Amino acid sequence: MQNHFELFHLPQRFDVDPAALDKAYHEVQNRVHPDKFTNATDTEKRVAMQWATRANEAYQTLRNPYKRAAYLCELNGVDLQTESNTAMPREFLMQQMEWREALDDARAELDLGALEQLDAELRAVRQAELARIGERLDAQDFEAAAQGVRKLMFLERFGSEVHAVFEMLEG
Repeated sequence: MQNHFELFHLPQRFDVDPAALDKAYHEVQNRVHPDKFTNATDTEKRVAMQWATRANEAYQTLRNPYKRAAYLCELNGVDLQTESNTAMPREFLMQQMEWREALDDARAELDLGALEQLDAELRAVRQAELARIGERLDAQDFEAAAQGVRKLMFLERFGSEVHAVFEMLEG
């Protein structure tokens, strides 16, 4: 079975050209779109639907840097152990605690400015971590990349919490 990169005829690396991904996705979707199979047999319709679903899943994975990094690690035999391996460097854990306190303070004080500052800092750290993960993946250091992906998982989850507070304050 083809992996997501092969499905779209893209090189198997972290840095993906978004325009090439979009173009390849639309080409696959055009070939398997259900409208093209209105007069087909039930089996042909079912296969086309399966391909369309697979193309959607592959596209969603490859267009999201976090999911793409995790997928590349898994393709290269590294189990991310997201449920069992939550060990993080001490400084990262300390940073998490500071951010949580800042989020709690911003929520309690209804301080949109502090929340925006926290969000900007979080985005910068996330971008830096994505860059490190990309370098590690390109260097074929999938174990180190997996550690970065686990960090990114925490950053993504915390970012969702920050945005939930934004919605509460703005809403």
